[in-house]
Amino acid sequence: MARKRVDHVGIMVRDMEATIRFYEEFVGLTLKGRLTHTNGVIELAFLGFGDSDETEIELVQHYNGELPVEGRVHHFAIYVDDVDAEFARLKETSVTFIDDEITTLPNGYRYFFISGPEGERIEFFQR
Repeated sequence: MARKRVDHVGIMVRDMEATIRFYEEFVGLTLKGRLTHTNGVIELAFLGFGDSDETEIELVQHYNGELPVEGRVHHFAIYVDDVDAEFARLKETSVTFIDDEITTLPNGYRYFFISGPEGERIEFFQR
């Protein structure tokens, strides 16, 4: 069977520069590439943690800013080794928290959500 994995998650953005800064500063992603689509209008930026075989975040600007809320990504999860440390680190910043505390699921997985610059939900998740 052919190998499959999630390659990237696309997020529509209004302000590419501000969104790139947010993901670099608060989430810890690195800008891996940026280009203008072949149509000459849509701008794309790809961010990740550096591993060439990782799932990336793709930021898309000038596609269609009028999509309904359900046309945007609900959330994506960033795996972390220490969710308590990430929660504490982000509490010291200007990030908007969706959750006031870390949630622990019955299977022991733990997470919390913050809000991205376009209203997308970013989950910090520890297995």
